Amino acid sequence: MQPDNLILKLKQKNEVAFSQIYDMYSENIFGIINTIVNDAEVAEEVLQDVFIKVWNKSDSYSSEKGRFFTWLLNISRNAAIDKVRSKAYKNKRKNSDFDDFSFFIKDDMDLDSISDGYGIKKFVDKLKPVCVKLIDLLFFKGYTQKEASETLEIPLGTVKSRNRTCLNSLRETLQ
Repeated sequence: MQPDNLILKLKQKNEVAFSQIYDMYSENIFGIINTIVNDAEVAEEVLQDVFIKVWNKSDSYSSEKGRFFTWLLNISRNAAIDKVRSKAYKNKRKNSDFDDFSFFIKDDMDLDSISDGYGIKKFVDKLKPVCVKLIDLLFFKGYTQKEASETLEIPLGTVKSRNRTCLNSLRETLQ
């Protein structure tokens, strides 16, 4: 069947035409999405979302405005960018908590002496608990200042000024 006929049948909500269009384009579209999201599993989810949009919005395609593949490509690109910008995607990509790695620590290890040996514990002990939490979120877990503000339930300006104060305190402690 000709692509133009497929598109016409797609607009008429013909499932066979939709299936053929999926078969024709899904591999290329998946590659484009995967390039943007850089995760095959997420790319597969976005691909499914794209074809749901194609099914639901098929009437909005006009051959006068451009080729079908270009229309499909724009939907795919926008869906992939939306996914990358989503909070759920960002949270999934963040570093894990230290608790997730606790299995590396043996029960008979004296962590105080190990950390004292590296000189880390004495610097961390001098910071206020709020600084430890803020530095953990911003620098070890990869939160933005806005996300840290939401997590700690404090104003963004407070996060910024505390961050500056905490880093200055740490800097002074290290000197």
